Amino acid sequence: QVQLVESGGGLVQPGGSLRLSCAASGSTGSIYSMGWYRQAPGKQRELIAELARGGSTNDADSVKGRFTISRDNAWSTVYLQMYNLQPEDTAVYYCHALDYRLGYPHDYWGQGTQVTVSS
Repeated sequence: QVQLVESGGGLVQPGGSLRLSCAASGSTGSIYSMGWYRQAPGKQRELIAELARGGSTNDADSVKGRFTISRDNAWSTVYLQMYNLQPEDTAVYYCHALDYRLGYPHDYWGQGTQVTVSS
């Protein structure tokens, strides 16, 4: 099992920056990928960016050039650095991890952290 706890959300003005952190605990050695999703009111949860073992990354077009995902070497913490935030970035941001057990994928989610971009 993997537990995820996000931090770093808050209120920021348009054009501002925030850095989100996600701390993983439990069986972190089994993690295959970690990343960030977000869900705005009335919208579906969408992928922002994710990192997988082996070095592959996946970034949403809407955040390319503004958001950067990174992690520590132990795969115990993943970060999302966000620049030039805009009101449309307002959402609950969720940390996600994926592992495989006996060949089957398992998804893990954090509780979410609110990011509000407003003047």
